[in-house]
Amino acid sequence: MHTDDHWISTPLTADLLRGALDVERTEHGLLPHRLPARARAQCADPQLAMAEAQPSGVRLAFRTRATAVELDTLPTKRNYVGAPPRPDGVYELLVDGVPTGRGSVTSGHTLTIDMTAGTAERATGTPGTVRFTDLPDTDKTVEIWLPHNETTELVALRTDAPVEPAPDPGRRTWLHHGSSISHGSDATGPTGIWPAVAASLGGVELINLGFSGSALLDPFTARTIRDTPADLISLKIGINIVNHDLMRLRAFAPAVHGFLDTIRDGHPTTPLLVVSPILCPIHETTPGPCAPDFSGIGEGRLRFRAMGDPAEVPLGKLTLQVIRAELARLVADRSGSDPNLHHLDGRDLYGESDAEAHPLPDGLHPDDDTHRLMARRFAARAFAAEGPFAP
Repeated sequence: MHTDDHWISTPLTADLLRGALDVERTEHGLLPHRLPARARAQCADPQLAMAEAQPSGVRLAFRTRATAVELDTLPTKRNYVGAPPRPDGVYELLVDGVPTGRGSVTSGHTLTIDMTAGTAERATGTPGTVRFTDLPDTDKTVEIWLPHNETTELVALRTDAPVEPAPDPGRRTWLHHGSSISHGSDATGPTGIWPAVAASLGGVELINLGFSGSALLDPFTARTIRDTPADLISLKIGINIVNHDLMRLRAFAPAVHGFLDTIRDGHPTTPLLVVSPILCPIHETTPGPCAPDFSGIGEGRLRFRAMGDPAEVPLGKLTLQVIRAELARLVADRSGSDPNLHHLDGRDLYGESDAEAHPLPDGLHPDDDTHRLMARRFAARAFAAEGPFAP
């Protein structure tokens, strides 16, 4: 048992974090952000504010001989009216890259969301502690991956041996942008989301700009990618644009061109992979918008359905089939003058046969097994010797 005399408190600073693009000092501690303040100031959407503050892919990384680690955090839990309580976010500890422990913080703020009324009510809570013990008494790199789906203010870090920031691992940095599927959707832990698994398989450092409901070709996101150092960049484009019924075909192609142009202003020759949507049967031939089906929410079952009219596709409404064809055409056109621009059909990650073997539980989002399946396939295509991200 550790007593207060055995603990060493280490100030929480940005140099202990990986995967965050900004940090905010709050009254409680340090809040990681995945969009910089300038970008956040350009969009008042509460969905994006919630998504970018959820630290998907963000982890603490430090060197230490400590055998015990305590991290105090103040999470923000989400509850949905009429649905059973959501599970607590998961913290995962890795020692020299090997998964070694998992834990949760049960206290924190609570955000109660009424999806039928479009309202949210916040209740103030208190910090809690996640504790990891029995770590090897050797010099090691410790990573604590923060919950991918739970806003997390970092309050205090305690160990039973001194801590210093982990040195640069010397790996390439992969920046990925996408939707809730890239954010982590229904994965049960932060290292199990498909970009994290793919990054591990590819031997790269991950910056995950997967924003639930918010992969919408926003100019401030393009500028963020432009200004962020990265060796490899991928963009998974399409599903949120259909979900929101955001634009028509006339606007879509110029918006993609503009997004890519902005990124190329800062990364003129960086390998850039455009990934079209994975298979999503509800939106293959039916446009958005997408709406939740609440009929099973009392039993913890939520499904989504497409509300658009397929007859409007010839008038410019977007489906996933339309978007895939347009992205393939657009990348082919640009790659003649941009040899480092590449395309990957999302159905190579999850396609028709997978929908039978691994159906999307809610009609939109993959489960744990499907995240791992997608990660293995992405790594085999992107990081292979002949792939766009080849070593």
